[in-house]
Amino acid sequence: MGEAKRKTDAAAFKAKVGLEAIRGVKTVNEIGQEHGVHPVQVGHWKKEILEQAGTLFETKRGRQPADDRSAPERLDSEIGRLKVELDGLKKSPG
Repeated sequence: MGEAKRKTDAAAFKAKVGLEAIRGVKTVNEIGQEHGVHPVQVGHWKKEILEQAGTLFETKRGRQPADDRSAPERLDSEIGRLKVELDGLKKSPG
């Protein structure tokens, strides 16, 4: 006999079903039946969305601070590139 594999749902699907449950137009049972998901699972996804909703807007917009560790490496590579370019221009006629 074949073993039953666990069904894994995509994040977009979970979000869609959870948001539909949050809207409250249909009951959790109706949503679960419509999408082929157990109503308890719909409730878990709804709860998870509501718990994480506050963290969605915590990040600040705008410029992110530059990473101090990558700056020397980036500058060294830029210097090397410019030296190679300069040597090429010195050697070329005209």
